[in-house]
Amino acid sequence: MNKATGRLIGRVLATEKSPTTMDKFCFWTEQDEKLGAFDIVKVKHLEGSFTFGVIENISHITDAQSFLTNFISSDFGDVSIEEPTFRVGMNYAEAKVSFNDRNLYTPVHNNSEVFLATQEEITFALGLANVENPLVCGTLKMYAGTSDEITLPVHLNSKFLLGPEGAHLNISGISGLASKTSYAMFLMKAIQEQYLQRSDPDDSVAFVIFNVKGKDLMAIDKPNDFDGKTDLRDKTLKDYADIKLSTEPFQKVRYFIPFSDPTSPKRSTYLDKDDVEDYIKAGKLKKYKYVYEADKESIEMMFANVDDPQQTMQSIISKIIDTDDTDFSSLKTWDNCMEKVAEKSQKGSSRGKGDDISVLSWRKFKRVFRKAVQDDMFSNRAEGSHSECRLGEALKTVKSNEVCVVDIAKLPEDKQAFVFGDAMRTLYNLKLGEYDGEKGVSPPSRVVIFIDELNKYASKDIPNGSPILHEILEVTERGRSLGIILFAAEQFRSNIRERVTGNCATHAYGRTNSIETSAHDYGSLPGTYKNMLTRLEQGDYLIQNPIFRSLLKIHFPLPIYKQFK
Repeated sequence: MNKATGRLIGRVLATEKSPTTMDKFCFWTEQDEKLGAFDIVKVKHLEGSFTFGVIENISHITDAQSFLTNFISSDFGDVSIEEPTFRVGMNYAEAKVSFNDRNLYTPVHNNSEVFLATQEEITFALGLANVENPLVCGTLKMYAGTSDEITLPVHLNSKFLLGPEGAHLNISGISGLASKTSYAMFLMKAIQEQYLQRSDPDDSVAFVIFNVKGKDLMAIDKPNDFDGKTDLRDKTLKDYADIKLSTEPFQKVRYFIPFSDPTSPKRSTYLDKDDVEDYIKAGKLKKYKYVYEADKESIEMMFANVDDPQQTMQSIISKIIDTDDTDFSSLKTWDNCMEKVAEKSQKGSSRGKGDDISVLSWRKFKRVFRKAVQDDMFSNRAEGSHSECRLGEALKTVKSNEVCVVDIAKLPEDKQAFVFGDAMRTLYNLKLGEYDGEKGVSPPSRVVIFIDELNKYASKDIPNGSPILHEILEVTERGRSLGIILFAAEQFRSNIRERVTGNCATHAYGRTNSIETSAHDYGSLPGTYKNMLTRLEQGDYLIQNPIFRSLLKIHFPLPIYKQFK
């Protein structure tokens, strides 16, 4: 590493009550020295080595023994007096040790010189030098607002994001200000761009993205027009060029919207009719359906948020999908099934041999089932000639570098859950090899699934028996080895089950509130960092990844794909 030295800014402090340790040290600076949390400093240490530290807090003190001392010295509280008694003051910073260039982690000594770090030294101190399989995840800025300001790209090892070393991404932050979806999309664009330059079939990736808000993600293959703001456009394009990413939107995109009867005034998507027609003509949009004979095994997804402590709902579902059950095996349509369920719900209805399910349980099942299947997307068949498809069948055939956007934004929450859960199961089974040999099935080595509003499917309030929760746990706990990766976002991380967040190798913390940061999930963060989370700007995130030696504050550019107001 280059031994070039940055500017000398202070010296180490070590007192009886505040000694330096292997992990931390303090140093004084001049009162007007501009430093901030996450800035890197270096300290001269033993054998010509340097110890690097990340600033966690900065304080200002004077020689006054108490607040009362200052009050008295101002003529007992005369606010117009300009400090008649001179006070000696200084700033001191607390820093966490991140790295020593000779692996000497003994405490730094009192009065050791403290310097600003050079750009090369910052990359070594944070673990950003010589990153294998580099994937850009943003930029970081040191010594902001000073003549020493440094901006550099941040790369993580993609194998710690996409496997096999580590996998899964969790993004948290309040709605709107945290830009959770935009950050996930930024990372996926960087991943797609990287893999488009490869031709190895054993190292490929595809994406399945769920659009949950308006038509936010329904034009990601179209460029951002920046509302005609030339300056904003030029700045954004430069931001992408600086981190060596192209300014092209996503490529190889397919869209899937829920089927709705064209004669009905009720529409199943926020996309304009003209857009739908244009997408169909371009061959990049299909309307998805669920066909009874092929999709009845997914009925349990309709009961994801229904408590079933006695598993009676599960027993009914097992009867419906059992090919040997005389009551249900010959049924062909959702209406046929609904009629049979209604029959079972009648008081005094006859039961088959070994049928111990009560009428009350059948009635409970009927209420949920009827509400779910009263939707146009539950149909008798899918007409390929009319740009219709079964969603499960379409996802089976996902190819390398493809982006499949599944629109669920206009569906009610129970049907959103159904579609998401069914797609998760299909993709998990795809990677298990259950569809090997079927026509058109040739999955990439990795499939990234992105879902916003994870709290709807994996919060601590979701019943333990939820089939969707089960699928999410399967993916986060075992998906890494199969090559199925979850990118998930939520407003409040503290409400997500620990088995989900605990299995994510990468965490992105966006702007949130002080109530959230007081939760157990943020206990490992220094107090200053928690406070920073309440005032982060849009586009800023605190990132945690196994290859980084400490938490990093990064910034990412505006989306390069079309934005809707």
